Amino acid sequence: MVENRDSLKQRLKAARDRQGLDRPQAGQGGGPTSPWGFGLRAGVEVFSALVVGVGLGFALDRWLGTWPWLFLVFFVLGAAAGVLNVYRLFNPRSGARKD
Repeated sequence: MVENRDSLKQRLKAARDRQGLDRPQAGQGGGPTSPWGFGLRAGVEVFSALVVGVGLGFALDRWLGTWPWLFLVFFVLGAAAGVLNVYRLFNPRSGARKD
């Protein structure tokens, strides 16, 4: 009887792990937990989105000869994407923050 309970617990734990229902243990990933971690991640999110937007806009402008229009459009899109990523980071219902 005790073996059946232990076996059931092991199978339930394995199923929960496969489905991702258990929270990760401390130090096993997840997301930032300190205010400095959130601030650093927010800054990296905005900066990286801007770099990608500016890079794409600049490359497309050089290729198509439309300087500076696509650069400006992709700069604004990159900025919007960065702000949206930060919003998702701080909005607990969005699912991006796992703590």
